Amino acid sequence: MINTLVVDLSRWQFAATALYHFLFVPLTLGISFMIAAMETVYVTTGKTIYREMTQFWGKLFLINFVLGVATGLTMEFEFGTNWSFYSSFVGDIFGAPLAVEGLMAFFMESTFIGMMVFGWKRLSKGQHLLVTYLVAVGSNLSALWILIANGFMQDPRGAAFNPVTMRMELNSFGDLIFNPDAQAKFVHTSIAGYVTGAIFVAGVSAWYLLRNRHVDLARRSFRMAALFGVLATAGVVTLGDALGFVDAHAQPTKLAAMEAMWQTEAAPAPFNVAAWPLQGEQRNAWQIQVPYVLTPLLTHTLTETVPGIDQLEAQAAVRIKDGIPAVEALKVLSSNPTDAAAMAQFKAHEKDLGYGFLVKRYAQDQDVSKATDADIAKAARDTIPEVSVIFWAFRIMVALGLLMLAYFVMAAMFSINGTLEKHRGFLKLAVWMIPIPFLACETGWLVAEIGRQPWTVFGMLPTWMSASTHSVGYMVFSLVGFVSIYSIFIAVEMYLMLKSIKQGPDEHPAAPHSSRPQPSLGGGFAGAPAAPMSAHKEN
Repeated sequence: MINTLVVDLSRWQFAATALYHFLFVPLTLGISFMIAAMETVYVTTGKTIYREMTQFWGKLFLINFVLGVATGLTMEFEFGTNWSFYSSFVGDIFGAPLAVEGLMAFFMESTFIGMMVFGWKRLSKGQHLLVTYLVAVGSNLSALWILIANGFMQDPRGAAFNPVTMRMELNSFGDLIFNPDAQAKFVHTSIAGYVTGAIFVAGVSAWYLLRNRHVDLARRSFRMAALFGVLATAGVVTLGDALGFVDAHAQPTKLAAMEAMWQTEAAPAPFNVAAWPLQGEQRNAWQIQVPYVLTPLLTHTLTETVPGIDQLEAQAAVRIKDGIPAVEALKVLSSNPTDAAAMAQFKAHEKDLGYGFLVKRYAQDQDVSKATDADIAKAARDTIPEVSVIFWAFRIMVALGLLMLAYFVMAAMFSINGTLEKHRGFLKLAVWMIPIPFLACETGWLVAEIGRQPWTVFGMLPTWMSASTHSVGYMVFSLVGFVSIYSIFIAVEMYLMLKSIKQGPDEHPAAPHSSRPQPSLGGGFAGAPAAPMSAHKEN
């Protein structure tokens, strides 16, 4: 029998590594395209200030990229070490996009990063600009393939369970790639990264302006960041609605938890602006509502009913009862795959196999044939994720998104009309805004992943079945170890970033590009800019 404490510790460990790693990802996604935009202006205008901007922000990008890679590599190993049953169950599907990500996107961006940093003297302007764009595209392709893998966990498409091999098997690579959840989440996550990059560039630029340092570079960087940020923030708010619409159909339990909607209400249902959910009592201690808003917000109609938690829980109980025969048939097929009667029984109930797995946790001796109505009721209640966490994480994310939109509108207005440096209070605000998009990204991740519970693969594989059978001591040791190591990585990131920002960009006329290779002493390219070279030494 699986030790529930081991499952919880496995979840905590993966959550910790993912949360740490996701501090690096949005900045990598966002700042890469901003660097490409800066270099585009340099190539088209020939103004060396934009080359200095490209090199300076490129140095910070490199620091973030290297430490992001260091925190991300361990996550793929965790699937095999801590989630062995999950890896066996869906490895044929989940492994495919991760393999493509490693072989195509990661190698692409890591290869071209070297050319971007050290290729200024070796490549022509156009060639170097192409390399910079390939780095940006590679970074975003990496996110795409990872989110395709995650999309399968959220809404399993393109695969079917084989009762002979006892595994999920890929039957449509196209359905896997074009999963609506994966595509909507990729666009939403990527644009959130652009917002993060824009706020970071604007905040650092504001810090320079407050100290009257590198004024020309800071002023131009801030303006580009402000314009970039207005478009990106408007996009992330708008496309967040599209992701919510997809989730409403794929994961109605997540949606009901996001809205703390315990009871199904007639359309158009009210929207809970704020509430205090009580999970055990399945009600809100108090709530502040706006009438008639929820239905059009979620369904884009005034008449479609949004199912509440009571209705969803009742539907889950029905599916659990229907899934029990599938689990019983699977037990027979595991010892005799040619049993025709068992195969027929499995085929008749296979769509609810995952729900049958849910009740094994409570049935006597994990024998679903012994499951009582009370066991089924417990399993049905498990299908509702932690409402209070999801409800408030979602509202924090939305509130921060609206705050960033208002901030960027003001930033663009002040920058365009040339009054930015007169608003010192706003410049100070810009510096303090730097952590905001990171917090918004982390709360969005919590909504997506906690909202999927109690499933690792929604509707197919419960989380309690997915974990490896480690000891509690091993899990505690590894959890403490990972948190300690990743905390060191964050400290190193902060130190290198702050050191590079305090040092500032190199302000000297840049030599023209050359298409000829230059001889070098010490492993670099002769005449390479000091900023990228120093970043290379630091890392």
